Formats: sequence, C-alpha cells, structure tokens
Amino acid sequence: MAKFGTSQAVTRKEDVRFLTGHGRYIDDVAPEGALFAYVFRSTIAHGSFDALDLDDAKAAPGVAAIYTAADLAERGLANEIRYTAVKNRDGSPSAQPLRPILAEGRVRFVGEALAFIVAETLAQAKDAAELIGFDPEELPVHLGLEPGGEALHPEAPDNQAFDWALGDEEATDAALAGSAHRVTLEIGDNRVIANSMEPRGGFAEPIEGGRIHVSYSGQGVWGLKDDLAHWLGEDASTFHITTPDVGGGFGMKGAPYPEEMLLALAARDLGRPVRWIEERTEAMLSDNAGRDLVSIAEIGFDEDLKITGYKVEVLSNLGAYNSQFGQMIQSQLFSRVLTGPYDIGAAFLNTKGFFTNTTQVDAYRGAGRPEAIYTLERLMDHAARVLEVDPLELRRRNFIRSDQMPYRTVAKELYDVGDFARVLARGAVEADIHGFVKRREASEAAGRLRGLGVCYYIESILGDPSETARIEVTETGAKVYVGTQSNGQGHETVFAQMVHERTGVPFDAIEVVQGDSDLIAKGGGTGGSRSVTTQGTAIRATSTKLIEGLSPFVAGMLETEEVSFDADEGVFRSPGSNTVVTILEAAGAARAAGQAGLAVAEETTKIPGRSFPNGCHVCEVEIDRETGQVSVDRYVVTDDFGNLMNPMLAEGQVHGGVVQGIGQALSEHTVYDENGQLLTATFMDYGMPRAIDMPFIAFHSEPVPSTANPLGMKGCGEAGTVGSMAAVANAVQDALWPLGIRQVDMPFTPARVWAYLQDGAEAGAGG
Repeated sequence: MAKFGTSQAVTRKEDVRFLTGHGRYIDDVAPEGALFAYVFRSTIAHGSFDALDLDDAKAAPGVAAIYTAADLAERGLANEIRYTAVKNRDGSPSAQPLRPILAEGRVRFVGEALAFIVAETLAQAKDAAELIGFDPEELPVHLGLEPGGEALHPEAPDNQAFDWALGDEEATDAALAGSAHRVTLEIGDNRVIANSMEPRGGFAEPIEGGRIHVSYSGQGVWGLKDDLAHWLGEDASTFHITTPDVGGGFGMKGAPYPEEMLLALAARDLGRPVRWIEERTEAMLSDNAGRDLVSIAEIGFDEDLKITGYKVEVLSNLGAYNSQFGQMIQSQLFSRVLTGPYDIGAAFLNTKGFFTNTTQVDAYRGAGRPEAIYTLERLMDHAARVLEVDPLELRRRNFIRSDQMPYRTVAKELYDVGDFARVLARGAVEADIHGFVKRREASEAAGRLRGLGVCYYIESILGDPSETARIEVTETGAKVYVGTQSNGQGHETVFAQMVHERTGVPFDAIEVVQGDSDLIAKGGGTGGSRSVTTQGTAIRATSTKLIEGLSPFVAGMLETEEVSFDADEGVFRSPGSNTVVTILEAAGAARAAGQAGLAVAEETTKIPGRSFPNGCHVCEVEIDRETGQVSVDRYVVTDDFGNLMNPMLAEGQVHGGVVQGIGQALSEHTVYDENGQLLTATFMDYGMPRAIDMPFIAFHSEPVPSTANPLGMKGCGEAGTVGSMAAVANAVQDALWPLGIRQVDMPFTPARVWAYLQDGAEAGAGG
C-alpha cells in the first residue's frame, strides 16, 4: 500500500499554509488599487418607498458610482435572483415572486440591499451611504408561521408560499387509527446564523480580451459563471470565475447573492477592479439563515412496539423571499430521510412554507436531513419514555434489518446497505451506557441533574452525481484539477492521497487545483456531503485513464509488447526485465516525443446512486439546578461512513458537525423583535459555541461499505450535525423527565432551562 494512500490518517498538507498565516482569502488576493464597494441596506423590516435620493451621495468625495434598481432597469438588466421552487400537493405551482437584486419600491427585511456604492476608499463609500435619502412608509410586519397578516407578495396573499406533501395520507391515517399506541410531539427547530469564520466577499476586475474576472468566497464557480452570463447577456466565456481559500461555507455560501452580480457590473462599467467584503453584523443581517421550523409529529406502534405509521406536519419559515433551495429544504430534502433507519410502511409528510419579514432561510450544514432526523429522533425518544421502554430497545425493534437491504423507503430512496443494529450495539459499548447509572448517581450527589440522550441518524448525500477531474503529470510531480471546492474540509490532502495511491506520484509533489473556471470545464462545487465521493470517483477513473494512455508509449520505449504498472512505486515494468520507468520519466519522454497529450488525462464520471451515512450519537449532559446551565459532559459517535478515505479527516468533519449541532442545541438562537429588528446581530448577543463549552468527542468507525460508488464510501461532511442536535436534546429531556417536564425545546440556554426547573411540568409543556 502506498505510504500516503487512502484509508490512512495522513496529516493535512494544507495546514502548514493555514497555520503559518499563508492562507490566501478574498481580502488577501484583492487587486491593489481596487475601488471599494459598500451596500446600503434597509433599516426596517417592511415598508414601501419612492426613489432613493442620491444627489448628495453621488456628489460625495471619492464616489465612482451608485447602483439602484433604477440603474439596472436603465441598462435593461433583470432585477432578479434565481431560485428553485417546488409544486404544491395538488400539482399547482408554488408562490414564486421575484426576488430582486436591489429592492425596488418595497423592502421586506432588515438588511435588504437597496444600493451598491462604489468609491475610492471604504470610508468614502460608507460616508456616501449616510447621505442617501431613504424615507419609507412602514408596513405591518409578519413573522408568524401561519397564513394571514400583511402580504409580503401579491403572489402569496396569505403569505403561504407552498403546501407540499409526500406519501399516502389516507393509508397513514388508517395505520395510526389502528395502532395500539399513538404518541404526538410538537418540535421546534430554532433559526441559526451560519457565521462562517470568513464572511462573504469578492472582487471583480476587467482582464484581457474584454473579459471579467470575478473572485469570491463561495462553494463553486460554475453557478456564478452561468448567472453572470445570463444576467449580463454575455457568452459564458466572457467570465473567469475563481475562488481562493475559503474560510467556511456550510451551505450558506452555495447560493446566489446580489453582491457578486453587482461587482461584475461595476467592474465592467468602470473599467477598474472593485472589491467588497461584509462586516460581521452585515453578515448576520443578510446571509441566508438556517433551520427555523416547527414540526408536529405523530407515530403509532402495535402491541409489540413495531411502528405502524408516521405522520409529520412541518411549518417552515422561508424568510422574505424564496432562496436557492429554501422551498426544497423542508420538503424534498427533508423527505430524503423522513423515516430514518426504521422499517415504516406508512408515512406522510406535509410541509407548508411561509414568507416572513426576515432574512431568507436556505441550506445550512445538512439542509433538511438534520431537521428530519431531529424530528424523528426526538419523537422516538419521547415515545420510549411515554411507553416506558428502553430507548435503544425501541430503536432496535424497528430498525431496517441488514437482510432487507437494498431497502426502498416510502420516499422512494434506495438504501443500498446498512447494519444499524450492529452500529448501535457498538455505540452503546463505546459510550459505556451501562455505566450511566453510576455517573448519574455521582452527579446527583453533587447537586446536579444528569441525562443521557441517543440519536440514530441516517442521511443522504446530495448534489450532482457527476464530477470531472483532470490530472497533468509535470516535470516534478502532478497537478490534479477538480470541480469541487474546499471550504476547509481538507480536500487538498485527500485528493492528493487518491492520486498518489493510483499513480505513485510522490504525495508531496501533487498539487490540487480548484476554484478556477478557466482550468476545468465544469464541476458541481461543494455541498450535500458529495465532494470526496463524486470527486474521488472521477480521480480514480482519471488516474486509470492516465496509466492506460501512457502504457503503450512506455512499451515502445522498452521495446516490449506489454508493460505493467506498479502504483506503490509509481513505475512501469517490463516482464522479465529489471528496467523500470517512473511515471514522471514516462510523461517527460512523451512530451519530448511530441506526445504531450499522453501526460494529461481528463474524465467525467457519474456515481450510480447516493450513499447513506448513518450512525449512533450518545450524549450525556449535566444541569446545574441553581442556574439552569447545561454542560455536555460526554459525547461518543459511532459512524458507518463505509470505507474511510482518511480517518483523521473524517473524524475532523464529525467534530466540526457535532460542535455546530451542540451550538444550536445549547446557545445559538436568532431572535427578531415584533418589528422585525434582529436582536442577535453581534457576538455579544448571538451565542456562538466556545471551545471551553465543548466536550471531548470520541469517534469510532463501524463501516459497511457502500455499493453505490466504486470507492465504497459514504459522505461524512454533514453527518455530525445530523446526529448531534437530537442527541443533546434527548439528553436534556432525560435529565428533566423525572421532574415531570415532558417537553423541552432548543436552545437550552440557562434562562430557559432555569424556567423549566422553576415551573416544572407546566413550563415544560408550554415551551
């Protein structure tokens, strides 16, 4: 096996660059002498307005241009951002109002972009913004997840955007009606802000040939390339899109925003580079948020506690407009894992989405799958307590058995493989669940409550199943061009491992090139835990193509009819001879012979199906009776990710995902007042998780290799978040259940838990 091949915990090669301050992010690579852009945003959540008064602002020192909706109209440019939409349960189209690049005549959330100011300095752009006349007539604000209120859009007079359904409602109702036991629970899933370490930003500049180069902090370059070509009416080749190092994305940076579009327009108009990066409060106001839904779920069991039916009604907050995946997340993507790892023959999901005077809600680590699993696993745990059965036993009784695989769910998803009972058993051992009673006694002796929560999750990797890779053997190593985009996951390491293992090119001599639309024709970007599975499959096929292309040439060099290739050593061999030719030598000889094309290979592959990561999260919390402070004391994860390409990277992804889930469960919460003003717009008010609040997170692998891709792997990027929210919530519920508290909701802040403790079951039932 190659020293730095796959399935080995190779240290991240990019970390040397990052940890020594040599990472190159948007603000590091913006051109010298670029103009600065600043966005003038709405200060109210809902209101109508006439044209902005720009006279003083345009005359301010250093101002090069100010763009409004009127300027876009003058240029014949559509004032519109694309998004996707679902159909209603009756087949009719959902509400699809225009989402403007710059607000025109009406604003619908605090932070909505009204004008794009370009000046010589950032200070001058900000000063000019202070001079813009904006005198709106305020309108009533709608924040609730129910029909009614002041309509945000004529297309949705009752503010309901869609009514979507999956499954057989009649059969599910009949199954529930015939159940020996029925359990219902209302489950809130609070709104969170992504808060990537690097805020959104970008720059645009004119380049040779009349082209425009746009660089931005995002999750893929091809979507923006197509958007700009369509919007500006140019051929796609006009635009060169790049992405440098990215300081976190989490789905939030995967959608289109106004600023990248306006940067390109300004650079084209002014003939100069223009740069923009948002400030933290600006990010909290304008970045797509995550979650924000309420689920009312009911589950039925027969006398043997086997599930008979499952029904979920979801009320989802879309924010002020449809965003790229907003309508899809709590409908189609939620449904992907609706029934989780359980053998449920009758299930029904109905989701209603509502427009409110808040920032848009879109993808956030997991995008629908954490929400679905949170609902199901909260309900399963609640049912176990109501029915007075061991939560693990209730899950075991209802797991899809390994001999039922492949298994088609009611959502028509095909689980290819899985051994959920085995993974759960391993998880129980690793978490020492049998020792919990003694740990609880010790906590109680110290005056603290202790609870144990379990979540068994399954998730589905999403996104384009196709991906492209190109490998170029150079004089000193190799370059591999990929269509995915690292946001900090370690792609440079794992992709180099894959090329090294298949070609023998020294690991340290392999350069991974990403985020450049001129260097690779297409790619699917990053999202949905797809990157390593799809890109790895393409790299594998491209490596094979490279070796197969060079082999006849090397055979000619060695004057033999055939050669073999030893990937461990990276050499071609002739049978019966001690002569070897390294892959670098072979590529060099091909170039010298005028056959440089043999040193390059490109391949596009499509994986045959989605993989379904799954696993067991076990969390233990302690609660201070006096203050309501919740501390996560123990956390153990046992995952089935199939074959691990790099165990260290997989564990790191789990750690990050778990921390984000714990953060949402304990402290993160987006709060608007009755006027739609964001009250949690700084880190003084928004409770980001801190390192001191995190436990040691133990990670164990119990793999069942996937059959849905040649690598046998299952995506791991979002799994930690999918499992962690319910594990923490169930642990808090377990700690409070003996006190008669029957319902608890995230976030479990000290104030909320203290209220539960003070008011007992009445406060718990009231949320």
